Amino acid sequence: MNKDAFEKGLKTRREVLGAEYVDSSIKNADDFNMPMQELVTEYCWNEIWNRPGLERRTRSFLNLAMITALNRPHELKLHVRGAINNGVTKEEIREVFMQAAVYCGVPAAIDSFRVAKEVFKEMGI
Repeated sequence: MNKDAFEKGLKTRREVLGAEYVDSSIKNADDFNMPMQELVTEYCWNEIWNRPGLERRTRSFLNLAMITALNRPHELKLHVRGAINNGVTKEEIREVFMQAAVYCGVPAAIDSFRVAKEVFKEMGI
């Protein structure tokens, strides 16, 4: 593990997903899954999210669409919250899911709408 890359990724991960969630993930990691936490933090959150070329807001749009296509509700919940933190509006999130319905399938988009509504309620939006 590259400690510097991990720390930079951890900072970005906290800013996007929220420190409470990220710190809990790291704290609750054990010998089995800590290597995955390190990999995700170092590579996803530092090497990709900290790259120049796309703003965080744009990366959030992409993640919402891709995670909808993959129908991964747990990850979607995190990234809806992250998208809001990155300045994506509720209306824009709706449009991502509408487009995903056509290109990725209505059932996946319906699940994404359901998950997003849960997050909006939790966030008081």
